[in-house]
Amino acid sequence: MATDKSRVLVTVLVVVVIVLLAIIAYALVVSPRLSGYVVNKQVEGYQIAVLDIAQAAAQCQTVPIQVSENQTINLLAAECLPQEILQQLQGNAAQ
Repeated sequence: MATDKSRVLVTVLVVVVIVLLAIIAYALVVSPRLSGYVVNKQVEGYQIAVLDIAQAAAQCQTVPIQVSENQTINLLAAECLPQEILQQLQGNAAQ
């Protein structure tokens, strides 16, 4: 009877140790790698979005950028503006 209880206790303790080792391995190995992967994909998405916006603006296309729920800014490359407007803007900036 005592032997059966000891075996059950040892089995339960072995299972607990294995579960704890798995949790520690996940916390130290898997989680940081997963977080690094997610951050890399976020940076990649940011770079792609900025490049797409810059390319569209450089082709003299207006690019709507939503600043908030109720506000949108239309982005256009300065080179695409008529020369008169560009000169006015440069004159206002110099003042």
